[in-house]
Amino acid sequence: MVPTGQVAPAFVRLAANPLRWRLLTALAGSDYRVRELVDLLGHPQNLVSYHLRLLRRSGLVTARRSSFDGRDSYYHLDLERCAHALTAAGVALHPALRLDPSPPLPTPAEQSARPYVLFACTGNSARSPIAEALLRHRTSGHVEVISAGSQPKPRIHPNAVRVLGEHYGIDIADQRPRHLDTVAHHRFDHLISLCDKVREVYPEFSDQPRLTHWSIPDPAADGDNDQASYPAFRHMAAELDIRVRYLLPVLVRATTPEIQP
Repeated sequence: MVPTGQVAPAFVRLAANPLRWRLLTALAGSDYRVRELVDLLGHPQNLVSYHLRLLRRSGLVTARRSSFDGRDSYYHLDLERCAHALTAAGVALHPALRLDPSPPLPTPAEQSARPYVLFACTGNSARSPIAEALLRHRTSGHVEVISAGSQPKPRIHPNAVRVLGEHYGIDIADQRPRHLDTVAHHRFDHLISLCDKVREVYPEFSDQPRLTHWSIPDPAADGDNDQASYPAFRHMAAELDIRVRYLLPVLVRATTPEIQP
């Protein structure tokens, strides 16, 4: 007998609305501003904003002020929270329906080609080299990855070196920031901007890579005191690691040939 009085889990009720599902789908791929979501979805801004408020109230979507234009905000889908919500919804239906959002990477022989990923930020001294190192670490050579900046700093930030060494066992002490112009001739499958400023200025790439934006605050923005800013670097690296882990299935799906029945 089916129990009476049961209601669908909150995630199911939220995602069942067609417009909210389209918002979730768009934000699963990139961070966006409201006006960009309006253009993508083709609905009035007041309607898009209303549904964004519901998603923010649920905790699935967050908003951050743009570091390029403080009047704008970037909306971000918390994929980790979505994974937990989906798992809870599956378990509510049947205990065996537990979801694993991280499929194993294919072997090199199973890949049609290794994807090439470029991470970009302004200084190429913190966010983008950390993202580069984490993706290389997580994929063990299955992905070609590089990072660059529109206004590269003279050196990698000491806290970027420290946080990767202490928490992930990765050494980037000898790495140096590079300018975006030095990689503009390369072919990239994915271009991922990590700060709001660089998103407005990166060069044109003839191969038209897939553009993704992760709106990540600068952990060194509050001053030059390395000790005081280190917690911000830890938080930033942890967020990047989550985003990198959820990028892996996208890279796998794009480079693994489908098996024909």
